Amino acid sequence: MIRLLVLCLVLAGPAWAVEPDEMLSDPALEARARDLSTQLRCPVCQNENIDESHARLAKDLRLVLRDRLVAGDNDAQAVQYLVDRYGEFILLNPTRKGANILLWLAGPILLFFAIWIGVKTIRSRSQLHPAELSPEEQKKLNKILNS
Repeated sequence: MIRLLVLCLVLAGPAWAVEPDEMLSDPALEARARDLSTQLRCPVCQNENIDESHARLAKDLRLVLRDRLVAGDNDAQAVQYLVDRYGEFILLNPTRKGANILLWLAGPILLFFAIWIGVKTIRSRSQLHPAELSPEEQKKLNKILNS
């Protein structure tokens, strides 16, 4: 009984956000739609794809995507239709051209600079030599240590 309950809880996860009334009768088209919807970001949830999102807008986007596939669009055309309306933000994996190239390169560039600054800091600290004590300070130190 407990195994059945655990199985039900696992199967009731976000992967089942697509409702039965949204599914296409053609299994091949439905598989394409599910594959494409996992690559599109939900504008409401932002870090969740529209296939897993329960948001009303995600449902509308899933329906539009399926309509485009039924109308005869190939995968690229169907996705481009949504990109034209929502911008590249809707893509979970944005293109690597134009202004996006800066975003793709920002992480590695910042990591390089962080490592460079760390190395420079460590090297500069290891090259510091403590200042020598003046004869007066040395006498005071010896006095303190001998007492």
